[in-house]
Amino acid sequence: MAALFLRCRKAYGCFDFHFRSFSAVPASNFDTPCLESSSLFQFYGSAMLEDLLQKCARNKMVKEGKVCHGQVILAGLESDTLMSNIIINMYSKCGLVNAARRSFNRMLERSLVSWNTMIGAYSQQGQEEEALKLFMQMQREGTHSSEFTLSSVICACASKSAISESKQLHAYALKIARTDDVFVGTALLDVYAKSNLIEDARRVFDSMTDRSAVTWSSMVAGYTQNMLHEEALILFHKAQKMDLEQTQFTLSAALSACAGLSSLIEGKQVHAILVKTGFGLNFFVGASLIDLYAKCGSIEDAYLVFSNMRKKNVVLWNAMISGFSRHVRSIEAMILFEKMQQMGLEPNEITYVSILSVCSHKGLVETGRMYFNIMISDYSVQPNVNHYSCMVDLLGRAGLIQEAYDFILEMPFDATASMWGSLLGSCRIYRNLELAEVAAKQLFEIEPNNAGNHVLLSNIYATNKRWEEVAWSRKLLKDSGAKKEMGKSWIEAKNKVHTFVAGQGNHPMLMEIHLKLESLEQEMKKLDYKVEIENDLHRVDENVKEELLRHHSEKLALAFGLISLPANVPIRIKKNLRICGDCHSFIKLASRITNREIIVRDTNRFHHFKEGSKAKSWLIKTNPKATPGKQRAEKPQWWETLPRGYVAQFCSYCAYGFAEQSVNRTRERDRDGATRGLNIVGT
Repeated sequence: MAALFLRCRKAYGCFDFHFRSFSAVPASNFDTPCLESSSLFQFYGSAMLEDLLQKCARNKMVKEGKVCHGQVILAGLESDTLMSNIIINMYSKCGLVNAARRSFNRMLERSLVSWNTMIGAYSQQGQEEEALKLFMQMQREGTHSSEFTLSSVICACASKSAISESKQLHAYALKIARTDDVFVGTALLDVYAKSNLIEDARRVFDSMTDRSAVTWSSMVAGYTQNMLHEEALILFHKAQKMDLEQTQFTLSAALSACAGLSSLIEGKQVHAILVKTGFGLNFFVGASLIDLYAKCGSIEDAYLVFSNMRKKNVVLWNAMISGFSRHVRSIEAMILFEKMQQMGLEPNEITYVSILSVCSHKGLVETGRMYFNIMISDYSVQPNVNHYSCMVDLLGRAGLIQEAYDFILEMPFDATASMWGSLLGSCRIYRNLELAEVAAKQLFEIEPNNAGNHVLLSNIYATNKRWEEVAWSRKLLKDSGAKKEMGKSWIEAKNKVHTFVAGQGNHPMLMEIHLKLESLEQEMKKLDYKVEIENDLHRVDENVKEELLRHHSEKLALAFGLISLPANVPIRIKKNLRICGDCHSFIKLASRITNREIIVRDTNRFHHFKEGSKAKSWLIKTNPKATPGKQRAEKPQWWETLPRGYVAQFCSYCAYGFAEQSVNRTRERDRDGATRGLNIVGT
């Protein structure tokens, strides 16, 4: 016990007087626990132990807390309800829920605080079932619940998506008139939002007479989680107009909404608020900023944010590696991955998803296999569905269709729609009809309302001139009731988002857009450009195919961007479908003719074009004092920015990777009747 007090004295300066008094206790009094306890309470009484237990709880001092608990038992104070509540709270805060429950069970008389503390402990420690069971026991014993009880048990329902129990609790809260409480209301809207019942969440939000900053944050985050990014930003701006306190969670949710809309201008405005409020260097917010700039196509600004963070945890490294992966900056992603480990941080499952994705896009099959095995053997990271999905994509892109299919059959999980979709896409590129039909059949069962799967299978049949199967596939699509998604593209100009739909003309500048496209095509013909009609799989004349390809949504958005945006501003386009081969070639030449930087984000990845070629990889050297959007990152020769010791490692990686890519190119040339322009991603 003396050692305990010495440790506590070091930790808590406010107890110096008590410790000096305690040091005056004769040494003979420490011969037995009983004498120690007797001397202790002679000088201090139970109040001192209560204070010590509370400080142990705040500082998660498990060992010292157990010693104090022992003294409570020796003094016969465990039957005291207040003391037992403090002990339960101490164990709960230290993460020892079972020890807390044992103390709870030994109580002769339980107060409302006892129940609330125990239910809250289960909820916070992820034991939602136990929290619900204890709440039901509380009701059976006739103890009236408080707003804290309800909010804790509702939070437990949110964690396990128990919507039935949540609605029952909502009805109970209405019955006992607790729905006006800010904690109960916030917990209710959170559970509805997490259960994809966003309209119910909004009804709860609108019915609340008192809303805290947490309430607004939860509602904005709920919209973002349900992919309703515009509604999230509308609510965020409403909170701003009301001069409500802006927390890091509200701002982070707003950043996620901007990222979902690829709204760079709006995102920079939120970033400015973060700088003003002092949240800019927070780990949580920093990761959201990196994700924002990466998803908006400004990978340089993402790296500026990453560089300006004084301390970096695994979440920040993962966000930056993921950003490089999304932009297919494989060199930067690999080097950052190695540097992260040299800094003493162990990669986790999220890190390896990004690295395997890089290997997939660059065709590094053996490198991907190596990382998959190292992940398991060296870091004890158990592969999940996302890792297996990356491996299926890796094998499929490399033309190893049968191996990818076998990999799906052998893995310990049920295959997801993304895996079968990846396999189906690879079958289209490599014209494997047999496995394409197998993958399509699985997709029709998993996603019966996804028209894209029917369209992709129909396109595979059309590529192979199997017109009867094309007709059958389209009839199957019609009978399923699924609707084919129209190709759409978005571009942001003059603080407004402009939407373009393939083949439709309702934009006020449509005439200027078509004239610009015609002018570009005339310039491209001088460079031997021809419309790649094989990218249109309709059974129509070639002239009609050319006309259809001319009106793809990304071309319309590109022409509008060239007309509307200043010459020194990159053109950023977002598309809801995968970019076709003809549009890829068209935008590449447009970049060369106009000397403009063009960034296209499709459903799969980012495509960077500058001066008529894909943007080359470079490591980014930044000015630490620069602010994203204010000062552009310098672009030196990439080898000038390599840290010491990386050159040999990087050259080894390049030699290994180029050898793999050479094998892949040979495999592509040997493909029987491969269609030009279909294998765009990863080039």
